[in-house]
Amino acid sequence: MNASIIFGIVLIFVAIIFFGFILSIIGPYIRAQFSQAPVRIFDLFGMKLRKVPPRLMVEARIQLVKAGLALETGPLEAHYLAGGNVINVVRAIIAAEKARIDLPFDRAAAIDLAGRDVLDAVKTSVYPKVIDCPDPAKGTGMLDAVARDGVRLLVKARVTVRANLERLVGGATEETIIARVGQGIVSAIGSSTTYKNVLENPDHISKKVLDSGLDAQTAFEIVSIDIADVSVAGVGGVNEVSNVGALLETERAEADKKLRQAEAEGRRAMAVAEEQEMRARVQEMNAKVIEAQAEVPLAIAGAFRDGNLGVMDFYRMQNILADTSMRESISGGESEDLPGES
Repeated sequence: MNASIIFGIVLIFVAIIFFGFILSIIGPYIRAQFSQAPVRIFDLFGMKLRKVPPRLMVEARIQLVKAGLALETGPLEAHYLAGGNVINVVRAIIAAEKARIDLPFDRAAAIDLAGRDVLDAVKTSVYPKVIDCPDPAKGTGMLDAVARDGVRLLVKARVTVRANLERLVGGATEETIIARVGQGIVSAIGSSTTYKNVLENPDHISKKVLDSGLDAQTAFEIVSIDIADVSVAGVGGVNEVSNVGALLETERAEADKKLRQAEAEGRRAMAVAEEQEMRARVQEMNAKVIEAQAEVPLAIAGAFRDGNLGVMDFYRMQNILADTSMRESISGGESEDLPGES
C-alpha cells in the first residue's frame, strides 16, 4: 500500500514536470505557427534540452521571416551557444537588408562574437559617423602644428567615417583613425611654406590628408575630412608662443652672443697674460742691462792695470759723462717749463 502511494506521488510529480515542460515550448510553437514562421515541435524540444531559450529563437526567426529573410533556427542556436547576441545580430541583418547592404548571417555572427556592436556598425554604414580629431575626451581639443615659417597653428578637424563591414573583424578602431588623421594634418601643415597658406586654404590640408589612404586596414571608410577650426597659437593666451621659429632664432642668437662673449673673455685673458709676460721679460732685460753696466767699471779698472787707459783719458771720459748728464737735466727742465705742457 505504501509503495503504491509513493509510486503515485512520483508519477504525479513527473507528470507535473512534463506538463510544465510542454507548456514552456507549446507557447513559442503556437506563436511561430500563427506568425507564419513555423518551427517544428521536436526542434523546440531539442532547444529545451540544450538549454537554449525557445522563446528567444522563435522571436528571432519571426523577425527574420517578417523581414522577408529565410533562416532556420540551427544557426541561431549555434550563435547563442557560442555566447553571441542573437537578437542584435538578427536586427543588424534586417537593417542591412533594408539598406541593401550585403551582410550574411555568418559575417554578422563573426562581428558580434568579435566583441563589436554589429547593429551599430550597420547604422554607421547607413548614416556616417562624425569623429572629432583630436578626441576631446583625451584632454586636448586642438592639434598643435608648426608651419615652415615657424608659426604655430591650432587645428581641429572632423572626420566623417562609414563602417566597412568587410574589414570590421580585425580592422583598426576609431582611435587609429584619429591618430592617423592627426598625424596627416600635422605633417601637411609642417610642409606648408607659410601659415598664411593654411589659413587661406584649409581645404588643401584636408584634401592632402584624405588622399593619403589613412583608412587602410581599419574598420572604417573615411568619407570626408573637414577642418572645423584653425587659428594661430598665442592669440588667445598670454603664455602661448605663436612664432616658434622666431623664438628659436632668438634663443639661438642669445646662445651665439654668450659664446662670442666667452670667446672674447678668453682672448682678453690671453692678452692680459701675454702683457704680464712681456713685463716680466722687460724686467729681465733691464736686469741684464744693469748687469752689463756693472761690468763697465771693472773693464776700466782692467784697462788701467793693463796700461790701455791713461788718467787723462779717464778724466776726459768723466767730463763727457758729466756734460751729457747736465745737458739731459737742462733739456728735461726746459721741457717741463714749456707752455701748454704739463
